[in-house]
Amino acid sequence: MLTNRILQTLLGCLLVLLTSSAAHAQSGKNAEYVLGPGDIVRITVFQNPDLTTETRVSEAGTLTFPLVGSVPVGGLSLSQGEKKIADMLREGAFVTKPQVNILPMQIRSSQVAVLGHVNRPGRYPLETVNMRLSDMLATAGGIASTGADTVVLMRTRDSTTVRREIDIPKLFLKGDGAGDIPLTGGDVLYVNRAPMFYIYGEVQRPGAFRLERDMTVMQGLATGGGLTIRGTEKGMRVHRRDADGRLQIIEPRLDEPLKVDDVIYVRESLF
Repeated sequence: MLTNRILQTLLGCLLVLLTSSAAHAQSGKNAEYVLGPGDIVRITVFQNPDLTTETRVSEAGTLTFPLVGSVPVGGLSLSQGEKKIADMLREGAFVTKPQVNILPMQIRSSQVAVLGHVNRPGRYPLETVNMRLSDMLATAGGIASTGADTVVLMRTRDSTTVRREIDIPKLFLKGDGAGDIPLTGGDVLYVNRAPMFYIYGEVQRPGAFRLERDMTVMQGLATGGGLTIRGTEKGMRVHRRDADGRLQIIEPRLDEPLKVDDVIYVRESLF
């Protein structure tokens, strides 16, 4: 009987040590992670396996822990939450020298929504407090082939919504590190459809194509496969909407830049 009790005690201590090690490893990785509503955590107290608890942080930012009851942890980092529970156990004379570890099981309070033309749209947790926009885009599988080169960031602070556009090629090709900003819970990233232009008439491949940066009319013709044997550059027209939405029909130069939703029409040669 005594042997069984000792064995159970040793197994319990081993379980706590293993859980403690995992918690420390996770805490090291997420040392600055801030607890919030919806988070599900596993709490262990060294040499007190009966206090091991898996619980959820409520909308009010509290969790329930054995012996001490409700514990306010919303807005606290993992280490601060551990200290809070340890202080309450010690002050209540429940555990003399408590060593508390908090291991996040499901991170729900600090999530970012990634929407639009990315390969895996959805809601993703912030694994660290310093997780940046480029990290989140990578988590979502990157921008899809149909996506634009810019990402729109929407965030709300103190009931005020702030909108910001981040130029991704500029971010990486020109070293604009200031645009790779840290994200916070509740942020929304949106990738719009890539700008398009259209070409029809006497070209090899009429249709809709992605409008690349600084693309000219000549480059647009090349994207459409060039002219057919009946096509001519003379009399070519571009249909374009102005800022007020009115349709304009212009005769463009070959080096003229194309604009979003331009429609190129290539006429048939009369001779």
